[in-house]
Amino acid sequence: MTGREEDAGLAGKVAIVSGGGAAGDGIGNGRAAAILLARSGTKVLVADRDLKLAERTAQMIADEGGTAAAHSADVTNEAECKRLIEAAVDRYGRLDFLDNNVGIGSRGSVVDEAPETYRRVMQVNVETMFLLSKHAIPAMIKTAKGGSIVNISSISALRPRGLTTYSTSKAAVIGLTQAMAVDHGKDRIRVNCICPGPVYTPMVNRGNGMSEANRRQRANASVLKIEGTGWDIGQGVRFLLSNHARYITGQVLVIDGGVTLQGPARESQDH
Repeated sequence: MTGREEDAGLAGKVAIVSGGGAAGDGIGNGRAAAILLARSGTKVLVADRDLKLAERTAQMIADEGGTAAAHSADVTNEAECKRLIEAAVDRYGRLDFLDNNVGIGSRGSVVDEAPETYRRVMQVNVETMFLLSKHAIPAMIKTAKGGSIVNISSISALRPRGLTTYSTSKAAVIGLTQAMAVDHGKDRIRVNCICPGPVYTPMVNRGNGMSEANRRQRANASVLKIEGTGWDIGQGVRFLLSNHARYITGQVLVIDGGVTLQGPARESQDH
């Protein structure tokens, strides 16, 4: 790849990015992370339940001269998680990094929420990270003698705002991250977490889209008065996976433009 950015120990390594697709050519958190890792010389297996979305990410990487492949997986299914890890090792010979990026939203209090919705949100937002890590960690130890994992949480875990089930699931991601960091530090595996703020991504803009007024409102919620994007989260993922973060594990990196520095407010779109 021409003009390759400083690799910081990323070149020649292999990463799985779950939830690595996005609608059209939009830049979601997973797609941004996959592209940025590939720009640093990492080989990326892009996983998404929708294979076409993963293929588009892989093609965007290939168009820049990077190395990537697409894989379809429902990561709520343990057998498919296991096959995804095996696919990365079979294709590239090793596994160094995992970006756990799958998640869904939810609204309402414990009184309002349906139990089946609660269980589904916990399954998608927490159990998928448990299952992928369960199979990725042994592969990292065997093929790379270590590795690094980044789990995507949300500032809703730190500042609840009327999204009770979602906030609970994202708080569980932080607990899972810290427990895994303690459990697997001895295996030279670092595990960290990112809490995004209200970044603008294709997932946020789904359905009928988001009005310009709503986008301005979200931008103004930050102390910087700017709008975050998937690229901001992808940069955080790349940093935490790189050697620049070699002495960082079990930590929560908040990427929110300072939103959590201000008073809580109920907003109209999930983070």
